[in-house]
Amino acid sequence: MMTAGVANLPSTRLLAPRAQVRISRTTTLCPDLALVTAATGKLWLAVEIVSTDDHRSDTVIKKQIYEDIRVPRLWMVDPRYDNVEVYHSTEWGLALKGILAGNEVLAEALIPEFQIVIAELFTVPPEAHPPGKILFE
Repeated sequence: MMTAGVANLPSTRLLAPRAQVRISRTTTLCPDLALVTAATGKLWLAVEIVSTDDHRSDTVIKKQIYEDIRVPRLWMVDPRYDNVEVYHSTEWGLALKGILAGNEVLAEALIPEFQIVIAELFTVPPEAHPPGKILFE
């Protein structure tokens, strides 16, 4: 089950993958995916895909930056464990709201047009496996 209507929401704008988002005069971030408010261009949702080689930059450094700038929503997609950590900004910083995996649905109440089953994020589509090729994982 996948419904992705965020591109058509008038209040937000989905940026191209790894697009630059200016946080301050001297700081620019490049989230793997970013949803910004249309009126102000302010980062509202950052999605980071955790690197399987060096996860510290995503799970510690970037997460701290997002907490410092008080991004309202952060999703950490972790292909090492096939899960997504969902964080919401609070007055005390980012709070882990859940770790979703398998058949659980990633959704956001403020974006009802978007829902995806976590397992679908980590499923390689058949067209990515050409016939006669052996793929090692």
